[in-house]
Amino acid sequence: MSPAVRAAAIRSMTTGRGAALRNAMSRRSILRGSAMAGLAVAGGSLLAACSDDDDKKDSADDGGSGGAGQVVFSNWPLYIDVAEDDENKHPTLDAFTKETGIKVKYTEDINDNNEFYAKIQPQLASGDDTKRDLIVLTDWMASRLVRLQYVQKMDPANVPNAVKNLDPRFKGNTWDAKREYAYPWTQLSTLIAYNSKATEGYAPESVDDLLTNPKLKGKVALLTEMRDTVGMVLLSMGKKTESFTDDDFNAALAKIQKAVDSKQIRRFTGNDYVQELASGDIAACLAWSGDLIQLQADNPEVQFVIPKHGYATGTDELLIPTKAANKANAEKLIDYYYRPEVAAQLTLSINYVSPVVGVQPELLRMDPAIASNQLVMPSPETAAKANTFRALSEAEETKYEEAFAKVIGV
Repeated sequence: MSPAVRAAAIRSMTTGRGAALRNAMSRRSILRGSAMAGLAVAGGSLLAACSDDDDKKDSADDGGSGGAGQVVFSNWPLYIDVAEDDENKHPTLDAFTKETGIKVKYTEDINDNNEFYAKIQPQLASGDDTKRDLIVLTDWMASRLVRLQYVQKMDPANVPNAVKNLDPRFKGNTWDAKREYAYPWTQLSTLIAYNSKATEGYAPESVDDLLTNPKLKGKVALLTEMRDTVGMVLLSMGKKTESFTDDDFNAALAKIQKAVDSKQIRRFTGNDYVQELASGDIAACLAWSGDLIQLQADNPEVQFVIPKHGYATGTDELLIPTKAANKANAEKLIDYYYRPEVAAQLTLSINYVSPVVGVQPELLRMDPAIASNQLVMPSPETAAKANTFRALSEAEETKYEEAFAKVIGV
């Protein structure tokens, strides 16, 4: 989808509740869902109530041989390239099928990490096929599935492009150090955004500015995603999000609570901040990079800041569930998206940071403006400021989400 067509499509799809789910910016607005629902699901509850008809459908007709057959791919809404003349067609998937003969049953049925986990956990726990061969989940949920041995180890011989072209920044992490179980789909970044008209030209430099500067009082929004908001506050305190302690977390919450009590913070949002930031009702906020590209295209008064103290990042990860009927086909599809020319086509459409080495030269050929945009292709200096939120134990996740929910009023 060309930037102009995408911009028009997004503007036309941001009116109404149902339409919002078809908004490219919905990828992050639905990431968190309800904090309290997440707490319930984290313990494995709500499972029986969350089955759906998709789980009853037959999966592939190929037993994972890697030949002609199919792969069942579950993803988030508008998180893949689409044809300019038909939003139900995905050129990269069509090209994959033409090349390999493998048909892709592509479904946008992931609207929330916890909700989707509840949907597939009964099958995973009982050792049954989820009727899905490939899924995309955020790193913290991906780490849970790896920990519980709910996903399959990939065969490096089947993903040579992924092994070769994975950006060194994503080579390993605390929950999959050797990249045996997951490969990133995209990177998600949290930055500071502001409306220069609403701030009268003032550019907030840090999260502390958002929490304490009287110029911004009552016009600040933070995010309902715990890892992003707390992560950014921890960084402003000089703490490492990869290795913070309980005391660090509590101190960050106390800073947020103080800003709530003083009415410095207007509210906590998903990415419904976009309209208020564009209008100036929100002067400054924490924002997701994928939103800012479109916001800036429509409103030059919207600006962003990469704080000196760094910014929070995460990844969405490609995973193959246990008992997937078409593991080899899923690996072929993962490997296909790690070709630079294919990854560039995906990046051009969805505007998130690609984990694939070699994307920038391809983007320069396709769209030089996107190729030079720090939100899509961060420079080495910008990339060095990225910080990931450490993996949490089940007990920590429950404790932290519950404490955060109380502060933000959920």
